Amino acid sequence: MGRRRLQIYFGNGRGKTTAALGQAIREASGGKSVIIIQFLKGRQPEQISFIQRLEPEIRLFRFQRREAAFEELSEKEREEEVMTMKNGLDFARKVLATGECDVLVLDEILGLLDYGIAEVADIRSVLEEASEDTEIIFTGIRLCSEVMEWADEVYQISALKE
Repeated sequence: MGRRRLQIYFGNGRGKTTAALGQAIREASGGKSVIIIQFLKGRQPEQISFIQRLEPEIRLFRFQRREAAFEELSEKEREEEVMTMKNGLDFARKVLATGECDVLVLDEILGLLDYGIAEVADIRSVLEEASEDTEIIFTGIRLCSEVMEWADEVYQISALKE
């Protein structure tokens, strides 16, 4: 029997989601079922349509309805999106509790902490739903020390030259 494994990709550089998606494709090619849950992502139709072509091995769920980035939204729009993203956290808990996938990518989950949408305890409660042998991948810009303690692997993505 194995144990739950947590990978984290964080930093100011581009490529965190790409690295997580690469890992998801690698796991799916080995026969594992993958679910990707995205938070705080503006609409990216070309990426979404590509990932959707990978179904049923890789399934994508987005928990931001508006096309604009979260920081560009009005206060009212932000409030609505916060509720949507909290629903996304509940969905992630359910996915893990029911064993619906072997690999769960929570893209930009660390950003929920940055914006005060979730607390560290909320993220921990999601992680605690994972069964043995479940692989979880977090992405985001900033990583707090408490979340880092939970991780098995942490990759900092930064641009050396742009």
